Amino acid sequence: MSVLHFLFGIFGNATALFLFLSPIVTFRRIIKKKLIEDFSGVPYNMTLLNCLLSAWYGLPFVSPNNILVSTINGAGAVIEAVYVVVFIIYAPQKVRSKMLGLFALVVAVFAAVALVSLLILHGQTRRLFCGFAAAIFSFCMYASPLSVMRLVIRTKSVEFMPFFLSLFVFLCGTSWFIFGLLGHDLFLVVPNGCGSALGAMQLILYAIYRNHKGAATGEEDSVEMSKAKTQMNGTEKTEKKAPQNSVANQV
Repeated sequence: MSVLHFLFGIFGNATALFLFLSPIVTFRRIIKKKLIEDFSGVPYNMTLLNCLLSAWYGLPFVSPNNILVSTINGAGAVIEAVYVVVFIIYAPQKVRSKMLGLFALVVAVFAAVALVSLLILHGQTRRLFCGFAAAIFSFCMYASPLSVMRLVIRTKSVEFMPFFLSLFVFLCGTSWFIFGLLGHDLFLVVPNGCGSALGAMQLILYAIYRNHKGAATGEEDSVEMSKAKTQMNGTEKTEKKAPQNSVANQV
C-alpha cells in the first residue's frame, strides 16, 4: 500500500466516521419528540447492510490491502444498528413492521453472502463475489436518499434532508473513490464515484431550497391571501351600499 493510498484511506475513514455520526442531530430530534415525523428509515438500513458487506470485503482473507475499509465499516455497522433500533422504537406500528422486515432482510443478506464466501468460494472467486455484493449495496446505500430528494423537490423544503448528512455523503464518496483509483479496485471506484455524484446533487438541492418555506407553507399563504381578498371585496360592497341606504332614508 503506497503512502498516498494509505493517506486517502485515513481520510476516507475520517469522513466516513463523520458521515455515520452526522444523523445524531436527527435522532436527538426523534428521541425528544418520540416521533419519526417524515424521516425515512430506509437509508439507515441500507447503510447498515453496506457497512456489513464492505467490512467483510475488506478483510485480508477476502481482499488484500483493504483493511482500512474493514475498520471504518465495522464501526459504521455498530453505529447504524443503533440508529435502526431507535427508528424502530419510535416509528408508528405500520412503519415499524416494515422497518423490522427490512432489518431482518439486511441480516439475512449479509449472513448469506458471508456463509457462501466462507464455505464455498476461495481465492479470486471469493473476492469477486464479495466485491460485487458490496458494490451493489453501496449503490443501494447511496441511492436510498433519492426518495428524500424527491420530497425536497416536491415540498421545496430541505427540512427532512439534513445538510451534514449530504455533505459527508459527498466527502466520503469522493475520498473512497480516490482510494479505489489508487488501489486499482473497481469495486470501490464505481459505487463511490456514483455516491460522490449523488452527494453533490443533494448539496445542489440544499443550496436551491434552503431558504424556501416549503409547498405546504406556500399553500397556507395562498389561502390566507384569498381570505383577505374576500374580506376586502365584502368591505367594498358594504361601503358602496351605505350611501344608497342613506339617500333612501332622507327621501
